[in-house]
Amino acid sequence: MKILSGLLVTTLVLIVASCPIRYVLAEEGVEDAEAATHGDEAAMYQIVDTYEFPGFKIVQYDLAVLSHFSYLLISEGEVLVIDPGRDAQVYLDAAKEVGAKIVGVWLSHSHADFVAGHIEVASKLNVPIYISAKANAGYQHLALNEGDTLTVGKAKLSFLDTPGHTLDSMCALVANTDAPDKPLAMLTGDTLFIGSVGRPDLMGGSISAAALASMMFDTWTKKLSPLPDEVLILPAHGAGSLCGAHLSDEPVSTLGQQRTSNPYLAHKSRGDFVAAVLDGLPEAPQYFKHNAAINQAGPPLVQWKTPELPKIAPDISLTDPSRFEVIDIRDAKAFAAGHIPNSINIALRGRFETWTGVMVPWEAEKVLIGTEPELREAIDRLHRVGYSVRVLTVEDWQQAQLPLVPANMVAPKDLHQKMLSTDSPLIVDVRLPKEWMAARIGTIINMPLNHLAESAAKLDPNQEIVTVCNSAYRSMMAVGILQRAGFKKVSNLEGGGEAWIEAGLPVFYAKSPGAEAAVPRREIQLAERISAAELKRIMMDLPGTIEIVDIRPASHFADYNLPGSRNVDIVDLIQNPSYLTGVGSLVIVDRDGSLSMMAAGILSQKTPRRIKALFGGLDAYWSESDFGAGAQPIMGPQPPIGTLPAAAPTGASSSVPSQPPVKKRKKAGC
Repeated sequence: MKILSGLLVTTLVLIVASCPIRYVLAEEGVEDAEAATHGDEAAMYQIVDTYEFPGFKIVQYDLAVLSHFSYLLISEGEVLVIDPGRDAQVYLDAAKEVGAKIVGVWLSHSHADFVAGHIEVASKLNVPIYISAKANAGYQHLALNEGDTLTVGKAKLSFLDTPGHTLDSMCALVANTDAPDKPLAMLTGDTLFIGSVGRPDLMGGSISAAALASMMFDTWTKKLSPLPDEVLILPAHGAGSLCGAHLSDEPVSTLGQQRTSNPYLAHKSRGDFVAAVLDGLPEAPQYFKHNAAINQAGPPLVQWKTPELPKIAPDISLTDPSRFEVIDIRDAKAFAAGHIPNSINIALRGRFETWTGVMVPWEAEKVLIGTEPELREAIDRLHRVGYSVRVLTVEDWQQAQLPLVPANMVAPKDLHQKMLSTDSPLIVDVRLPKEWMAARIGTIINMPLNHLAESAAKLDPNQEIVTVCNSAYRSMMAVGILQRAGFKKVSNLEGGGEAWIEAGLPVFYAKSPGAEAAVPRREIQLAERISAAELKRIMMDLPGTIEIVDIRPASHFADYNLPGSRNVDIVDLIQNPSYLTGVGSLVIVDRDGSLSMMAAGILSQKTPRRIKALFGGLDAYWSESDFGAGAQPIMGPQPPIGTLPAAAPTGASSSVPSQPPVKKRKKAGC
C-alpha cells in the first residue's frame, strides 16, 4: 500500500359491537427513539451488507445503539479499516477470518459522538493512521491533503477536502486501479448522509455554524454534485445519529438518488441552504465536545475485559446526588421494584451509551449498579463514549441492609380511568417536542427528558405525576430525576405509548389546519374482501395455500360447495381459537357475503392472520363461473359441522404473493 501526493377495505361494513376500534400511532417520525435498540444485537457490531466492486469489496458494519457505520475495504489480501469504533477487535477478527492483512486506518474526521478505535488498531498491528492534515491530530499519523491517493490492493482511494460538518472533514472516492478516474463508491463520513448532511454546530465556538454550513454548500455544489449519479454513497451514520437531522433509515444510496431526494440538496441558493441546515438541529449532547477532544489527541488504550470489577463499597453516601451519579442499568421493572435513592435508570438494553452521555455530567463521580454480567457489559460499552465508572452490584447493596425505594408503574387502562376522573394526575410527556406535537395520549404537558431536571421547578412536588414516552425507556429515567427533585407521587406509564395503543386507548394527533382542536384519529380494523375471480385463480394456481370455511347451514353445504372447503358453524368459527392460527389466509364464504363479512370482521380483531370474506358470497361465485376452469362445485357429504380444519401443509404460502425480502435496519434516534 502506498500514499501519493497530489384496510384499506374499499367498502365499510358494520361490524358487531364486540369488535374494538383501535387508535394507532401512525405518524411518520413518531417512532420511539429507543424501541428499535432494545435487543442484544443492537449493542453489537452487525454486518449490514458487503458491496462488491471490480477488484475490491466494502463491508459495512452498523452499531445501532450509536447509529454508527464503519467499514472494511478489502482487496487482494489487504484491508483498510474506516471510521472504526473503539472496541476494534471486531475488525481484527473479521480480517483474520478472511485471511487478509489490515494495512491501515482512515478517519474521515475527528468524530464527536463516539471515541474512535484508530489507536486501538494501530497499536495492535503497527499500521499507519490516515487523517486530514487539518485535524491537527496529536498522535502519530499520516496527514492527508486534497488530491492525495491511497491504494489498497486493486482499490484506489482519492481524497477530497469536504469541510462543512467540521473543518477537517474528508470524503474518499474509491475506484479500481485499472480505471482510477471512474469512482464506484464514496465514503462520505459525516459530510453527506442518506437524506441529510452533517450538522455544522459542533466546533465549540471556534467557527460559527453558519460559516461551516456555507462551506458545506460549496462542498456539495463544487465537489460532490459534479460526480456521476451511479456513485454509491457510504456514510458514517444512519437514522438516529445526532451528527445530523432527519437522517434516513437506509444504509446506502447513490449520488443520483440523493441529488433528487435529499431535501437539503434541493436548495440552490447559499442562503436557503444555510438556513435549512441550521433549522431544527437537535441539541448536541454534552459529551460530544469531550469525545472530539479525545479523538483529536488520541484516545488512551483500553484494558478490555478486566478480571476484577472496579467496585465501590456500598455506603449511604451514594444516595447523595451532589457527590455521586448513580446509574441503575437494570430494566424498568427491576428499577421499579426497588432502587438506590436518588439513582436514575438508564437501562442497558437501549441506547445506553448515548443516554449516559446526555444525562450524566462528564465530570461526575459515576457509579453503576446492576448484576455482575450487566456491569461488565456496561463498562465496555461506556468506553465507546469515553466514560470511566465504578460499579456496585445489587446484592452488595442489599447485603449492607441499605435502603431501596420503589417506583410505581401504572397500566395504560388504569391510567386512562384516572384521567377520566376529576382528580386526575398530571401527565408529563418527556419526548422531544416534535414527537409530542405529532401525537399524544391526551391533554398533557411536554417536558423533554434532557431538560427535565430544570423544568421540574414548574411542577408541584405534592401532585400525582405520571411520566410518559413511547416505550417507557425515557420515562423511567424521568421518574428517577423527579424523585431526586423531591417528588413523592411519581409513576411511569407501563409499556409507554406503545402499550397504550395496544390497549386500544385514544391517541390525539396534531390538529389539521383550520381545526379547532386536536382530535383522536382512528383506524377501524376491518376484514379484507376477496373477489370470486381471485379466489378461483388461487384455487387453480396455488392449491393448498388457503383455508376455506363455509358457514352456510349443513344442508346447503351438502348440496354444493367449493373444492377443499369445510363446513363450519358460525358460532364455532367465532369462538374457537384454532381458526386464529395457521399458515395462509382464512377465507370465509356464505350465500351472499353478508354473514361472512361480519364473521371475518370479528376474527380480524383477534389475530394477525389474514382473514378474507368472499365478496358477494357463493351467489356471485357461481354466477361468474363458467364451470370449466377447474372450480366446479362438489356435491355430496362432507365432514360434520364444527370439524376442525386440517393443518395446513408446512411451508404453504399465503394467498397473496410474497414480497421480495427487503433489507431493514433498526431505527434509532434521540
